[in-house]
Amino acid sequence: MIEKEKIKFIRLQFTDIFGQLKNVSINSKQLDQALNNQVMFDGSSIKGFVRVEESDMYLAPDPSTFTIFPWRSARGTKTARLICDVHTPEGEPFEGCPRSVMKKILKELKDIGYQLFVGPEVEFFLFETDENGNHSTRTHDKAGYFDLAPTDLGEDARRDICLTLEEMGFEIEASHHEAAPGQHEVDFKYSDALTAADNVSTFKLVVKTVAKEHGLHATFIPKPMTCENGNCMHLNMSLFQNGVNVFRSEEDEKGLSQNAYYYIGGLLKHAREFAAITNPTVNSYKRLMPGFEAPTHIAWGEGNRSPLVRVPAARGEATRIELRNPDATANHYLAFAAVLKAGMEGIRNKIDPPDCCCENMYDLDGKTQKRRGIKKFPENLNEAVQELENSLLMKETVGEHIYKLYLKAKKREWKEYSKAVHQWELNRYMEM
Repeated sequence: MIEKEKIKFIRLQFTDIFGQLKNVSINSKQLDQALNNQVMFDGSSIKGFVRVEESDMYLAPDPSTFTIFPWRSARGTKTARLICDVHTPEGEPFEGCPRSVMKKILKELKDIGYQLFVGPEVEFFLFETDENGNHSTRTHDKAGYFDLAPTDLGEDARRDICLTLEEMGFEIEASHHEAAPGQHEVDFKYSDALTAADNVSTFKLVVKTVAKEHGLHATFIPKPMTCENGNCMHLNMSLFQNGVNVFRSEEDEKGLSQNAYYYIGGLLKHAREFAAITNPTVNSYKRLMPGFEAPTHIAWGEGNRSPLVRVPAARGEATRIELRNPDATANHYLAFAAVLKAGMEGIRNKIDPPDCCCENMYDLDGKTQKRRGIKKFPENLNEAVQELENSLLMKETVGEHIYKLYLKAKKREWKEYSKAVHQWELNRYMEM
């Protein structure tokens, strides 16, 4: 394919523990070397990887992820990419590689006969740029949910995002303007969990690249505007065994199997523990506020969009469980692994969820919540980090290497935020 398409460069992509996409670009003549896992890089220069005295790391490309970028360089040369795992000099999977962590959890699942399918719903904002190409705080339009042109000024960019993704092998199901000004969503078809996580990496890269071509800045920040809805990364999950969706049931009045209930039970029990992974930034918790279709309480419902977990109306083979708290600032490999581990703990330990919630969670008073055993999702990053620090399950999931470095980084992030003086404080107190 490389010879036929006259591809000049290949990007070997990988992800650090905070979800940032990295890459080493090689000449196509070095392909054999790359496929033999012989391309080395300095791991000490990547946050959360290794120390300077043990810096040599190797990239192990996954050939199934080979994709040609639809865009060309200024000189007209073609570029392709391969998504890689990170290996040690001994040829073993590196314990700090998030993709390897996820593959480990998926192997545990496969060993007991299951396969997870995930459909992520990733939202983003388009902001205008200034004369220097830097992002501003002005949204591209003032449109709302499902609005169309001419009110929806992001239609052209969104269309080009869809076309680019399709050229890269995505099956696009829908795209539309979201609820907030300048906010958009492009939905692509669900797939096995590892492919879905790889697709999130590609999706974010394409969105940012195409937005830049349109003179815009795309961001996945959860809450860029105080009084508007924020960006989510809802995870729609189905568990299959021998090609059959094990979340479905013809006998149950809600159409859910016992395993589906147990999976929900596991998600709810461990939600506070995985919060710092699925919602990893200070800004993540600004989105999780009442009134913006974002969950604040650990509960579940069917059509109800206010609890943490929702079961959409589709049944049969389309039966799925939607987790509504994650956002796209998360490392998607670690987030998928943490959520899957929590759900499987529910099945393994037969954790029954509480009663289904049909009412708006934002309207429940404290006494009702306490009587029904409904806990709050963490309200800030510091609270979430404390929960993660006390979680043996999450430590087991991500491994000790990532666990220690991740906790250290998030504690430092909260400390820096707490010490910083913000514009709100100046506006509030300068004249006091």
